Amino acid sequence: MDTSKVASNILSRGVKLDMEKRYTEALVCYQEGIELLFEMAKHESGEKGSYLKEKVREYMTRAEKLKVIVANLKKSGKYHEQIRIKNDDTGYSYESLFSEYLNSEVRKVQIEDPYIKAHHQVQNLVRFCELLVSKCKNLKEIKLLTKKDDTEQTKGFELLKTDLANHNVVFIVDYSDSLHDRQIELSNGWVLKIGRGLDMFKPPVSKFSLGIFNLKFRKCHETTVDIYQTIK
Repeated sequence: MDTSKVASNILSRGVKLDMEKRYTEALVCYQEGIELLFEMAKHESGEKGSYLKEKVREYMTRAEKLKVIVANLKKSGKYHEQIRIKNDDTGYSYESLFSEYLNSEVRKVQIEDPYIKAHHQVQNLVRFCELLVSKCKNLKEIKLLTKKDDTEQTKGFELLKTDLANHNVVFIVDYSDSLHDRQIELSNGWVLKIGRGLDMFKPPVSKFSLGIFNLKFRKCHETTVDIYQTIK
């Protein structure tokens, strides 16, 4: 598929998401599509070049308006967005989904996820903790609520606890047999809910395939992500 078709597909998806008021996803599509159009416009002249530049301006204008809409919703405390991820979708990662809500105001994080048992699930937790430490400069505490499984799980938590302490972050684990919900509460008032919890990614094709380290290349399980505020 050539670049023009890729850009057209991405921007068409952005318009559809925009109409559905899925603004954050629409912005991502607009930004990706605009970059492609801009690169194409640099190598074109005449009518086609002018057309591409006009399209860039058109989508940039709409993207800027969306940013204002989202900012106002966040300011009013009424922001709520649901991201629907289809089976085998790619392009998602903890960072792309949540980084804009992680800032210096976050001092405590509570992760509720009953299914952090298998080796890959504990690794997902480590990846998310890496993101928290890198984005939340005043982070002091990460608390995990989960179901108890075995000594291997406990060993992984202890190693993570030791390492987080080296970054001046306290890691607390509490166990509950009645825990069912999966959500992440940030002390700046944001709640991040993933239907499948942190275990939203499918295994990589091989140890040498894209997605081993960058989760944006991993295929996802079908799930929904809800993001909303509990306080202003």
